[in-house]
Amino acid sequence: MSNTTPLLQMKSIRKNFFGNQVLKDINLTLNEGEVLGLVGENGAGKSTLMKILFGMNEIRETGGYEGDILMNGEKVTIGTSFDALAHGIGMVHQEFSLIPGFTATENILLNREPQKKSIMSEVFGQRLNITDRKKMDAASAAAIDKMGVQIDGGMVISDMPVGHKQFTEIARELSKDNLKLLILDEPTAVLTEQEALALLDSIRAMSRRGIAVIFITHRLQEILDVCDTVAVMRDGVLVQRIPAAETSIPEITRWMVGRNIDTDHSGRRPVPETEPIMTIEHLWVDMPGETVRDVNLEVRRGEILGIGGLAGQGKLGIPNGIMGLYASGGSVTFDGESIPLNQPRRCLDRQLAFVSEDRRGVGLLLHESLEWNISFPAMQIHDKFLRSLLGGLIKWRDDRAIQEVTRKYIDELQIRCTGPRQKAKELSGGNQQKICLAKAFALEPKFLFVSEPTRGIDVGAKALVLQALEKFNRESGVTIVMISSELEELRSVCDRIAIVSGGRIAGILPAVESSERFGELMVSQVI
Repeated sequence: MSNTTPLLQMKSIRKNFFGNQVLKDINLTLNEGEVLGLVGENGAGKSTLMKILFGMNEIRETGGYEGDILMNGEKVTIGTSFDALAHGIGMVHQEFSLIPGFTATENILLNREPQKKSIMSEVFGQRLNITDRKKMDAASAAAIDKMGVQIDGGMVISDMPVGHKQFTEIARELSKDNLKLLILDEPTAVLTEQEALALLDSIRAMSRRGIAVIFITHRLQEILDVCDTVAVMRDGVLVQRIPAAETSIPEITRWMVGRNIDTDHSGRRPVPETEPIMTIEHLWVDMPGETVRDVNLEVRRGEILGIGGLAGQGKLGIPNGIMGLYASGGSVTFDGESIPLNQPRRCLDRQLAFVSEDRRGVGLLLHESLEWNISFPAMQIHDKFLRSLLGGLIKWRDDRAIQEVTRKYIDELQIRCTGPRQKAKELSGGNQQKICLAKAFALEPKFLFVSEPTRGIDVGAKALVLQALEKFNRESGVTIVMISSELEELRSVCDRIAIVSGGRIAGILPAVESSERFGELMVSQVI
């Protein structure tokens, strides 16, 4: 076989999905050891193309696809994920595919556990072999070591922070001996900047070993930092393929969205000098993977307060604890009255809302329609979108009002869907995130916690979501606390930013302060 033969060729790939032509005559080539950055707005077709390459069930269950796939010049049939694995193709999905009750090591080597003979297997055959735990731990540790990060192989997945779950997924693929091509779908979306840098180093190491990588991310600087080639998709079409060294972020953005994107939100008003609307004292939260020990914080009425910090230091634990998703202690006062902790309904009754970082596990009713996802919480908690008779003795849904509010947010947030009755599970990850925001907006809260609001969202949608949060804050007067792993994102929209380190507030600075000062706070109390 000639060395010039591409490792992968995808020829004339087309796909019709839920009544939409989502892929239109895609031709893609990848060489051994090449790192290809695949970019495009949410709904451009990136994930669908990769699901075809990995033989995902939903492709087969929705009529399959048209076109050919060749590996090393030979046409192959990839009807299932087992077919893809047999051809040396691995994939780390945007949403986790781990078994929550298993440890990291057990997930990494699932169905490939090293075995050793036992007394019973000597007599009755190898089916009674036992798992070689020592070899299993060593193989798991070797795969984790390839990424240059620290993960406890013995930790149960359900107890892990999201960043460690992502690394477990990647380690599972790196542990496979026949890996030739690895698809990474938004792998850095849940990682801190330090974790993302470690992953980029791991991608470079894979490339040096001859493993090809298809890297999907909305962090365009990462594309330029690590990729050999950039391929841009828009509306189901591959519109550009160019060496990464020959392009730039503004140019990639224009190809992605067909327009210039204004990502500068630095025109914030002066920091509001208003009275506190929420006072948090000595807060601790028992959230696995998060350290919240003694948080003291005041949130001013009408501001957008950012909370940042390194992974596991407590930033995600603060809203999860206050909103009652995990056991917590201390005291929280809102609008002059104490809020009892560990009682989620009491928070909602006081017109607090929360957009979780875990959109699929907490944020969405995946098998329900968009209109039901957006309206149901407000209907259940505040009796919105209901008609009543006999003084409220009889209530029923106001379908017209539900449709109106759903269409309002579909338009305002530019949610790509077939209509209000499409199921949430059928949307791309970024559009699912917008549904979570719409659901919170429909509650019309006084106070909003929003955690990782642009996780997995492309550059165009990210600007739109951040603008929507600013608009919600300014026009509706809603106080917002925004938690993000991306410091520059916080600096672009927040009035002040609190940095959490070692489970405590290390300091609060105006958003206009330098990145270096925020960085100093991040490492000041790391344990």
